[in-house]
Amino acid sequence: MKTGRRNFIAAALAALATAVPVAVAAAPAAVEVWKAPTCGCCKDWIVHLEANGFKVQVHDSGNTAARARLGIPMRLGSCHTALIDGYAIEGHVPAREIRRLLAERPGAVGLAVPGMPVGSPGMDGPAYGARKDAYDVLLVRKDGSTTSYQHYQ
Repeated sequence: MKTGRRNFIAAALAALATAVPVAVAAAPAAVEVWKAPTCGCCKDWIVHLEANGFKVQVHDSGNTAARARLGIPMRLGSCHTALIDGYAIEGHVPAREIRRLLAERPGAVGLAVPGMPVGSPGMDGPAYGARKDAYDVLLVRKDGSTTSYQHYQ
């Protein structure tokens, strides 16, 4: 009788252990964003994140201090800086690459799209027509160096 009970408890615990990660993965990721209060492309990038299931908290206080505090080198700067699950996100990074970052969990500071490339999320509104500039999403390492994480044509 004890063996049957032990097997039942072990099976129940195994089922719970596999169910918990699914529930955690389904929860929307919380993003904290620092930007200027009047920046329209920042607002459009936030709309892009929300449309992709992220919950966003916005600080309309500028992003220079946040960029420095989170370890993004000034040369990689853009108009907004974000923090998600311990990773810094600088600029118009697509939600797809943020999800990839969170899935892969590299030992890095985060991701950056320096400047404001036309065609990137938030820089893709009607004012730009069909124009799309090529750009790279950069993986920012802890020593400040970068590598291309994803290229967009």
